Amino acid sequence: MPRPEVHFHINPRQADNWRGKLRLALFTRLAVMCEAHGLVYRAVARPGHEMQTRAGLADGNIHVVENGRMQGEGWLNAATAYLTGFWHMDPRGMQAESSAIDDVFDAGVVDAGEAEAFFNRLKRRFLLPRKSRYHQPVEVADDIPDGAVALFLQGPSAYHNGRCSLPMEEMIGIVARGSGGRPVVVKPHPQMPEVGGIAMMEAMEAGAAFQVTEANVHDILARCSVNISVNSAVAFEGFMHGKPAILFGKSDFPSLVTRAYGAEDYPAALEAALAADWPYPKMLHSYFSRHTLELEAPDFEARAFAAFERVGFPKNRLGLA
Repeated sequence: MPRPEVHFHINPRQADNWRGKLRLALFTRLAVMCEAHGLVYRAVARPGHEMQTRAGLADGNIHVVENGRMQGEGWLNAATAYLTGFWHMDPRGMQAESSAIDDVFDAGVVDAGEAEAFFNRLKRRFLLPRKSRYHQPVEVADDIPDGAVALFLQGPSAYHNGRCSLPMEEMIGIVARGSGGRPVVVKPHPQMPEVGGIAMMEAMEAGAAFQVTEANVHDILARCSVNISVNSAVAFEGFMHGKPAILFGKSDFPSLVTRAYGAEDYPAALEAALAADWPYPKMLHSYFSRHTLELEAPDFEARAFAAFERVGFPKNRLGLA
């Protein structure tokens, strides 16, 4: 039988020019791994139907689909995993549709020493230099009220496939009115300020009172008491600052956050999030060690081959006994 190949299904705009692209860094790293082990790989333009949940053809090859929802023997779905340098490669889907959604965090099985070391490494890498996935102001903000409730807006992708049915302007109003008198700051998404601007204007016209900020996400997280979003990466950045997260949408880390659905349950969700004793180092270590691949980590190849095995391609099937 012919040796399996590894096929990268990449957005058609970059399928012919993918290597070295930051947003496709996983595929470059996988290519290096394939070259080291004599595996044939190739990039193909991702058909539109691979953005939808469906069964993929089992053709004897491994398929890694950028932002896909393909399922079946040999099929994996690749997506960035909230923090720069970490990626998902999942057999079910991406984000709130990945297999991680079924995982229930258990602090008791996480090694405290390993978790603390990982936590400190993340803080050195992201928190101390005040870096995030998207561009952030260099200037240090000094106008964020201590103990504020911080709401981080996102773009339309956060609402895809029924992840959240609550309109953005309504969510802003719910947080502004239901936070028990705490100051509320709202940050529009850095890449979609117009979308956030319209929602904030509509919320203000409906009577919601809040402070708009474009400050560096780390300055906001350092001063706030809790961070809120639909299902943003800011939840994990908040964990580095020791701040709990409330989500209004579905995510693949539900046991690490408090969920709110609307005006009726938001105040109780806020109090629950603030009252809980969250083991942030263990939470971060558990999620990223169980569900992601870190591109620069010594165990990258081990995790990548483990992902291949999950969809029916152990090393011996790849000719790497």
